[in-house]
Amino acid sequence: MDNNKHELVVIVGSVREGRFGPVVASWVAEQARTHGGFDVEVVDLAEIDIPLALPEASPMAAGEAYPRPAGMAALTSALEGADAFVVVTPEYNHSYPASLKAAIDWHFTQWTAKPVAFVSYGGAAGGRHAVLHLENVLTELHAVTIRDGLAFPNYFTAWQDGQPLDPEVSGYAKTLLDQLAWWAGALRSAREAAPYPA
Repeated sequence: MDNNKHELVVIVGSVREGRFGPVVASWVAEQARTHGGFDVEVVDLAEIDIPLALPEASPMAAGEAYPRPAGMAALTSALEGADAFVVVTPEYNHSYPASLKAAIDWHFTQWTAKPVAFVSYGGAAGGRHAVLHLENVLTELHAVTIRDGLAFPNYFTAWQDGQPLDPEVSGYAKTLLDQLAWWAGALRSAREAAPYPA
């Protein structure tokens, strides 16, 4: 690990058959590596055991003793070690996938005082409804959501060979990543200086 870089976890939120999420996440990860401010790990929720049924106690109350399934250990470790997140989400019925909500709900402190950026895709709205809902949820977990996200309306006509067709998108991605890196550094310094008062 390069101490001058931030640990970035890119989360593929969809587990749907035939999903487009891995294409978007791969491109986002490439942009983040090119940016130079991050060590990048892509976490695909389709590869992780994420039950919908939760234990009786909340992860906030149980802390380190929270009984997560063994198959979730890699996800928990990635979230714990991250300085920042990019959530890649589609929009299902004007919101985000159940797989993403379950992954969030199985955790609590792993999100606290860390920045989260969003890259969404969908039909005419480009996944923006999903992002609005995610901002509410992650704010409740004391995460810091980044204003400048990326949205891909009608993604099925906006991409070719794993790349967006709009030549300006890379510039928008750089703005997102610049803001994410700033917040990652500021919040990491703050966490190291004093425990977050959750």
